[in-house]
Amino acid sequence: MERARPVQPNRETAPSPSRVTVRYWAAARSAAGVIEEQLSGSTVSEILQQARAARPDNVRFAHVLSMSSLLLGDRPVSTLDHDTVAVIDGDVIEVLPPFAGG
Repeated sequence: MERARPVQPNRETAPSPSRVTVRYWAAARSAAGVIEEQLSGSTVSEILQQARAARPDNVRFAHVLSMSSLLLGDRPVSTLDHDTVAVIDGDVIEVLPPFAGG
């Protein structure tokens, strides 16, 4: 099932923020200090900005997040421009840090 949706670049009105669950795994969970959290935004980029803003002095979290792979639902979105990947209510972003061996 396709879960990532591109943001329309010429939209006249801004999309309304969606409520998204962000789940942290392994080192990302340790750095975040939580298993998961609910954040609001219209794109993956906005959601990640909120996650960083919630931990402004946590350099380790920012570093782990920058190295992590991301899934939106079951679709990898790490290599996509996060500003262009829309989220909708109920989406789940999985934050998967590099694991030992790869």
